[in-house]
Parts: sequence; C-alpha cells; structure tokens
Amino acid sequence: MRANSLALRLFVSATAWTVVILLVTGFVLSSLYRDAVERSFDARLNSFLRTLVAEVDAPDVTSERMSQSLSEPNFALPLSGWYWQVTKLNVDKPEVRSSSSLWDSGLPHLADKGVPAGDDGVRRAYVAGPEDQRLRMIERTVDLGDEGHYLVAVAGDSAEIDDDTHSFDRAIAITFVLLAAVLILITMFQVRFGLAPLARISQRLAAIRAGTAERLAGEFPVEIEPLARETNALIDANREIVERARTHVGNLAHALKTPISVMMNEATARPDDPLAGKVREQIDIMRDQVARHLERARIAARTKIVGSVTDVAPVVTGLTRTMEKIYHPRGVAIDVQAPDGVRFRGERQDLEEMLGNLVDNACKWAQARVCVEVVPERGDGTPAKPVIRIAVDDDGPGLSPAEREQVARRGQRLDESKPGSGLGLSIVLELAALYGGGLTLSNAPIGGLRAELVLPAA
Repeated sequence: MRANSLALRLFVSATAWTVVILLVTGFVLSSLYRDAVERSFDARLNSFLRTLVAEVDAPDVTSERMSQSLSEPNFALPLSGWYWQVTKLNVDKPEVRSSSSLWDSGLPHLADKGVPAGDDGVRRAYVAGPEDQRLRMIERTVDLGDEGHYLVAVAGDSAEIDDDTHSFDRAIAITFVLLAAVLILITMFQVRFGLAPLARISQRLAAIRAGTAERLAGEFPVEIEPLARETNALIDANREIVERARTHVGNLAHALKTPISVMMNEATARPDDPLAGKVREQIDIMRDQVARHLERARIAARTKIVGSVTDVAPVVTGLTRTMEKIYHPRGVAIDVQAPDGVRFRGERQDLEEMLGNLVDNACKWAQARVCVEVVPERGDGTPAKPVIRIAVDDDGPGLSPAEREQVARRGQRLDESKPGSGLGLSIVLELAALYGGGLTLSNAPIGGLRAELVLPAA
C-alpha cells in the first residue's frame, strides 16, 4: 500500500511538472512566434513606407500615382484595412494626402501620441482605424529641406498577425497535448516499473512477518541491492540478539536457583528460629520475583522475533487430548471448535503456555464439561488488524466480579484445596499483553467461568 502511495505521489508530481513545463514552453514559443510575425509585418509596412518617401518629392505626384507605386490593390479598396497617409507639416494648414481606402477618414499621428521613434527613426504602434479596425501602424518624419517636412504613415490590418498567431497557437496546443499524453504515459511506466523492486521488497517483508519466509530473497537492481542486503543483516542481527538474550536468561535462572535453594535449606533446618522463618518468607518472595522477571524477560525476547507464526488448531487439539487424559478420572469432557487455517502471530510454546493454563484451570473447576472455541475476526483498531478470540468455558461454580479481579493477581488463590501456585492467570495476562492481546473473565454460557483470550492473528 505504501509503495502504491509513493508511486501515486511520484506520478502526480511528474505529471504536474510536465504540464507546467509544457505550458511555460508553449507560452514562450507563442510569444516568440508573435514577435516574429510582427517583425515580418513591420518589414512589409516599412517597404511601403520607403516607397512613399521616395514619391513624396516627385513633381506633380498624385495620391492615385502613389497608391499605384505601392503595387498593393488593398490601398485602393475602401476601408480595406490597408492605408497610407502623407502629411506636410511646415505650412499654415497641413496638407494631407492619403490612400483612397481611407475614404473620408484619417490616421492618427503617433508623434502626437508620444510614441517614441526607434533607432531607425520609425515609430511603431497599434492604433484604432476606421470601423474600429485594429491596425498595425508605422510612421516616419521626413525632412526634405526646402521642400518641407512630411509625416509619412502606413497601416495594415493586424488581423493578419492575430490569425497567424492563433493558427500557430492551435497547432502548438495540439502538438503539446499529444506530447503531454506521451510523456505522462512514459512517466507512468517509468514510475510503475521503477518502483516495482520496492513493491517486491514490501511483499517479501510482509512474508517474513507472516512467517512464510526468513530473508529477502531474489535479484534486485543495483540501486536496491544495498537496501535488501542491509535489511537481511538487520534480521540476522535481531535473531542473534534474541538468542543471546535467551541464553543470558537461562544462565541467570540457573545461577540464582542454587543460592536460593541453599538459603531455603538452611532456613528450613531451623524451624524454631524466628530469624529462619523470616528468611523463608523473604526467600519465597525472592523466588516469586525472580521467576516473574525471568519469565517476563524470556517472553519479551521471544515476542520480538520476526516471522514467528503458529497454527492454532494443532495446539488446541494436543492440549485437550493431554487434559482429557489427566482429568479422565473425574469424567471431564472437552469440546473443541478450532477451524483449520487460523494462525497465531507468535511462538508455539507461548500459545501452549497460555492455553495450557486456561484449559487446566477450567478442568480443575468444571463439573463435567469444558468448551474451547477459536474464532478469527477483525480487531477494533485503525486500521483493523486480524485477531483470534479463544474462549475457554467450564460448567463449574464460576466467579463473582470481585473474585475475578482477585484471581487475576499474581499468586492469588480462592481455594487452597485445588493444586497450583496461583500464577497461571497472571502469566497468561502478561504473555497476552506482551503480544498486544488481552484476557477477560466473564460468565460462561454453560454456567461457569469464561476466560476469553485475544491474540494477534497472522
């Protein structure tokens, strides 16, 4: 799931960057193309402008002759969008000659509008023309000395610039959409196949946790191989630490048993000595504490092992057969409902210890019947993890709520006539807690006590 989430994030990120880059590139290309079209259009207008400048000082030149010299029929068509205008400035009343396409209109003066001239002395700008046409206009001031000063202007319909630019924009948009689709598909395949080794590692780690594998096996890319190698080394180190802890626990148990036994024997040899009695009392407490903490250390070490999984049904069946033999003289029957395929995420000896205590306790107090039921289900957590509920019922006298609380305490017993040390339920509680489970006591449907054990499932 995490690998899929990473792949989705990478895919979304790569797709977003691809779209952003293509949009920026498209905008830049569109701007560059428009500038190029505009320069080409200005060059065309400038050609007409130079022709007009050459005709300005010609003797007896007329507007018709000037239009004919431009070789552009649009200058003769009314309101065609192509216009020229020559204005003589150094006279009392400016003399204006223009193309017949202007009809009775005129072109604005860019010099009056504050448009600066370029390095070549030509002013360029977009202006509004007749019939609200948008014109691209260039203008130049010509000094002919004694002949006077002239303002020569040529304008063309900018729709040609817009049409060319829009055609280019449509073409580049279609091209970039196809390119984006191809890049997104390539990115999807790259992300999918590039993260496939991580997905395989995730699956194999899940197999290790489920107990179906012990190491990360298989071939991985060079970039992933160090991760697999270090993960295997970590698993091996974890197992080595657990085994070392078990060994130390066993050594400590043996080292403490002998001194405690010697002290107990010496104290027992002096039954009438009050000090010996106090020593025996404290030795019992020491034994209880040592047994408790050594058991907790042993259990904690085992619960940290990666990949420990136990089939529940064989353990329950084996325990019930043993208990039926032990309690056969009392005629206790044990009913078992344990479906195949249910697996406990932990070690077999821990499951045997927990169930053994519960079933043994039920058989001690049962009148004639004990029921053991194993039910796999989903847990209450978020996310919900699979758990196993194991209910052990007996038809004995049962317990009151206060008595249930008392028997869960370590070493507490309600009836000294029954054999045992009173540690069984407390050991079950500690083991279940170390595995993230729990034990609850309630009334059994068959009349006695129900001990319900909740453990993690594989």
